[in-house]
Amino acid sequence: MKQPVGVILAGGQATRMGGGDKGMLQLDDRSILDHVLARLEPQVAAVALNANGDPARFADLNLPIIPDSIAGFAGPLSGVLAGLDWAAEQDATHIVTAAADSPFLPCDLVPQLLLNESNGLCLAASPSGRQPTFGLWPVALRNDLRASLNDGLRKVVQWTSKHGAGTAEFPDDAAFFNINTPDDLATAKAML
Repeated sequence: MKQPVGVILAGGQATRMGGGDKGMLQLDDRSILDHVLARLEPQVAAVALNANGDPARFADLNLPIIPDSIAGFAGPLSGVLAGLDWAAEQDATHIVTAAADSPFLPCDLVPQLLLNESNGLCLAASPSGRQPTFGLWPVALRNDLRASLNDGLRKVVQWTSKHGAGTAEFPDDAAFFNINTPDDLATAKAML
């Protein structure tokens, strides 16, 4: 298997944070997205950002910005599909996804996903359960995912289970801590 490309999922509406781009909030001296990039970029062949709206707001990141192809904020699977379509244009066989609001993602995320894949699919898990926005996804299943989304499917685990996805177990919930509220941002600052 070729080294996968990375897709950072930032296509949500951030309603619990009051709207806007959570990933652009400052965590210490860098944005949350800068923290995510610092951990994901060394593990993948290339990185793109899945985000909706005006891509110019991310110009400083120097990343390809890929919007959802399914209208109406259809959830993380829509971002995965956008990433798979982009990866197909790059001649990649797989993508690895990570949430834009999770600055402490594991530095061994990609090797562990590859080690535990089944049918080219794998989701990360921690003691609190599966982490469905952190996964390995095969480009070969993008048309199946598109059909499932068009049929109304929105649950990541429902789709990955149908395809026999593997699970990569990580020992620490903190690696998947995500920043959804102002209190979460304060907690993340204390975790640095």
